[in-house]
Amino acid sequence: MSKKNKENNYQDYLRINDLLNLQNPLSEKSGMIAHEEMLFIITHQVYELWFKQILYELDSILTIFQNDYIVEKEMGVINSRILRIIEIQKILLDQITVLETMTPLDFLEFRDLLVPASGFQSVQFRLLEIKMGLKSSDRIFFEKQSYKNSLDSSQKKILSKAEKKPSLFDGVNNWLNRMPFLDFEGFKFWDSYQKAVSQSLQNQKNIFLKDSTISLQEKKQLEKEHNISYKNFIAIFDNKKHNVLVKNGKRRLSYKAMQASLLIFLYRDEPVLHLPFNLLTNLIDMEKYLTSWRHLHSQMALRMIGKKIGTGGSPGYSYLKTTLENQKIFSDFMDLTSYFLPRSKLPKLPRNFQKNLGFYYARLEDNK
Repeated sequence: MSKKNKENNYQDYLRINDLLNLQNPLSEKSGMIAHEEMLFIITHQVYELWFKQILYELDSILTIFQNDYIVEKEMGVINSRILRIIEIQKILLDQITVLETMTPLDFLEFRDLLVPASGFQSVQFRLLEIKMGLKSSDRIFFEKQSYKNSLDSSQKKILSKAEKKPSLFDGVNNWLNRMPFLDFEGFKFWDSYQKAVSQSLQNQKNIFLKDSTISLQEKKQLEKEHNISYKNFIAIFDNKKHNVLVKNGKRRLSYKAMQASLLIFLYRDEPVLHLPFNLLTNLIDMEKYLTSWRHLHSQMALRMIGKKIGTGGSPGYSYLKTTLENQKIFSDFMDLTSYFLPRSKLPKLPRNFQKNLGFYYARLEDNK
């Protein structure tokens, strides 16, 4: 370390003394020391630090998405920062295994001292959900109460302010809306693709209808699911039908964004679509790890407290379990896989597709 920066040492720069004095087990104050409480405190403090880093990365990504156009270089930055978030999420999952070295009986030694504190009150985690794109209307309520009810007025203001700003979902949706290739000789292409997928879906239906090993009841259920899938597929090419699905909460992406996403997935091998494909894949992975964290969190709650009410008054395990399937953000991307075709059966792209899209990105770079 140079003499010039001698006063800026490791201990002071990271404020280690302050950091190490932030753990104050309540059991020590009560005179009945619970050894496991220190692990509980440190684990949750580390969670909050990682949440802070994720929010820091998300805010930088949201700033880029505020631009009218996103050049290739910026797309690379977005992808690298989402990948960083994903790596942090993996650490968050691993931390649960550390916390699980504490037994349910160990936890009971100090659990009652925590009331009414609860992880349900983590403002940073709520911010993370909001900034990713979870809508208030999609949240799971317990006893018809808002998730904000357990927070103080200043915390409520922070979350309400965040809810009024564009989220990552909004940024991605708007970016997909602006993709220029949707107007490149699109009608003939989409007609060919629609016919190919319709035939593929019909072939799948014929297979299970003719399968003698499947019961009549099972066939009826499969046929019902097939009809829903086909109806949703047709809506990709019908703006009015698509909007009905959006209104009913079955879809979130706009009509144009849905088509753009599908084209990106199908033709990911086109050089100009590599980065867009990586972005959509990274978003799917980010939500996958968020869902995995919710799952492990719910299982840990079940293991530690069974089906008791949480320390903050929430339903505990039952609430956490419900959020797994009902609080999705980027599920539209995953639903599109139902309509993928093998590369050999994909319609050929319009001749000027790559040329025009390449020129489009080149113009953006020149204007920056």
